[in-house]
Amino acid sequence: MRSDIVPGSILHDYELSDHTGKHRKLSELQGPHPMVLVLSRGGFCPKDRRQAEGLVQLYRELEVAYCRLVTMSTDNITETSEYRAGVGAQWPFLSDPARIVQKDLNIAEYTDPLHNPMIPHTFVLEPGLVVYKIYNGYWFFGRPTVEDLRQDLRAVLKKCRPDWDITTPELKAAWQQGRKDLFYPYGKTYLQTLGEQD
Repeated sequence: MRSDIVPGSILHDYELSDHTGKHRKLSELQGPHPMVLVLSRGGFCPKDRRQAEGLVQLYRELEVAYCRLVTMSTDNITETSEYRAGVGAQWPFLSDPARIVQKDLNIAEYTDPLHNPMIPHTFVLEPGLVVYKIYNGYWFFGRPTVEDLRQDLRAVLKKCRPDWDITTPELKAAWQQGRKDLFYPYGKTYLQTLGEQD
């Protein structure tokens, strides 16, 4: 992994084809929400398939928690679509057969010259593609568990949602005063708030 890709850095806004062939940017897929980005070896890897199967259940929670999930691999579009369907995933899968991300992040898995995949990593991203945490999944237990991701997303949501604890007297008073800008989804997004602070 490139030495500058650390917590607090901003991940490049990669644009790749999704499982349907449509070009998608990471920022478009993320919107103003936290996001889990899985960099996968591909559908050929049983470890990656097992990780994706675990994420199928978490995805239902991510949907109601206003969080996003994206998987990216070096598979071609057909393989990407089959990988997604084979594990029963409902979230976007991105295809990078040109290995743009692998080369840019310096994560070629040199121990597998046959497939030339990415070394598996899982990123937890704050809004704005800000890196919160990185997991190296070369070995399966280096990957985050569903519970690890719940804890990470809880911490990220506490940072980016001003209305995380609506029991505070200040937030209750703000609501009664009609200041709905502090409450999701009525108010400004986290990114707009950051822009105003600059």
